[in-house]
Amino acid sequence: MVRNGIGNTGVKKNGAGEFFLATLLLWLVSVVFEIAFNLRTELLWVICGGCFFQLMNWVVRSWISRDPLFVNTSVSLLHSIITSASVVFILLNQCLAKGLDEMFDHSELVGGTWKWAYPALCFSCGYFAYDQWDMLQYRLYSGLIPSILVHHLVLLVCFTLALYRNVTINYLILTLICEMHSIFLHVRKLRRMAGIRDSNTALVKLEWVLNWTAFVFARCIPHILITIKLIKDAHKFGKGVELPLALSGMAGMNILNVGLGLDLFHAFRRERSNRRNQENNNHHDHGE
Repeated sequence: MVRNGIGNTGVKKNGAGEFFLATLLLWLVSVVFEIAFNLRTELLWVICGGCFFQLMNWVVRSWISRDPLFVNTSVSLLHSIITSASVVFILLNQCLAKGLDEMFDHSELVGGTWKWAYPALCFSCGYFAYDQWDMLQYRLYSGLIPSILVHHLVLLVCFTLALYRNVTINYLILTLICEMHSIFLHVRKLRRMAGIRDSNTALVKLEWVLNWTAFVFARCIPHILITIKLIKDAHKFGKGVELPLALSGMAGMNILNVGLGLDLFHAFRRERSNRRNQENNNHHDHGE
């Protein structure tokens, strides 16, 4: 998950928190109803995901730091690592079992479910619910209409509808490849929060190389390819909500990627500028 929000415990209430809390509670009631009354026990993975990441939150808060933003970012890093590993495992498993052609066939992507894909998507869905709750609880958002809360709500709606109807599960697993890039975003934020800001170090330079590489190959290219595939196979979809929902979701993701790319570029340029200033100051000091 990607976030630019800051800890904002002193923000005046504008009703946004109450609205998003209400939608989160409605979502939880809906999931519990599906499990209890429609006997959809496979959805228990959603509850497991939420509880697991809440437990990890408690572990970090108890043993490492009590700073809400540090705790939230640490748990987000864990989610990105687990999800990336899960997605790579699922894709390799399917590639070996079925081959690339059959794996990316329209009927397989929309109507099929790769092995382990359903519980993996449920687990991530549970994480987004936990993360929404954590940000609401500690007010880790800003603005009249906080974009991070809107992003999480849209993801919860899309993921949950797909899980209820058991469609486009494999497409959604493919979108989660971007969590490989989120790893480096969270590492960068934690590194800066820990006070390691010297951009001259080899470690920070390597981090930037990996950050940009993952941004292009794990976020931008996969999302563009998924969008092209959806447009190409548009005539193969039925008259339901799957295609409009998928296209609007991918359009949103691609727009977010452009914004994220600009943010990354500005941060990269700022760090390079700071490094040059530091080098000039050091040179000036030696000259004296």
